[in-house]
Amino acid sequence: MEFKNNSPIYLQVIDDLKRRIVLGEILLGDKMPSTRELALQYQINPNTAVRVYNEMEGLGLVFTKRGLGTFVTEDVEKYNSIRRQMADSYVKYFMEGMSYIGFSKEEIIKCIEEF
Repeated sequence: MEFKNNSPIYLQVIDDLKRRIVLGEILLGDKMPSTRELALQYQINPNTAVRVYNEMEGLGLVFTKRGLGTFVTEDVEKYNSIRRQMADSYVKYFMEGMSYIGFSKEEIIKCIEEF
């Protein structure tokens, strides 16, 4: 993964993990890599990997079982919420970009329909 300079690395890793969950590459209930393995996988500092899991746990995306590791939530509603939040983010970015270049809502709808 190539990191961008405009966003903290831990947030970029979280976004990638969310994307992989939504795509089904990582399934609900799956065991996540250890923090050490995650650090190697993303070529990040182990402390950053710890922060990734702490943040994801705070968001309810993962949970830790002491002595067993970190697991993806099994909550389907949380999965649907993540998926919807990601979709909303892409739509917002698209709408802002189209408005920036002068398209009205009606013109945007027409472009989508023609696409």
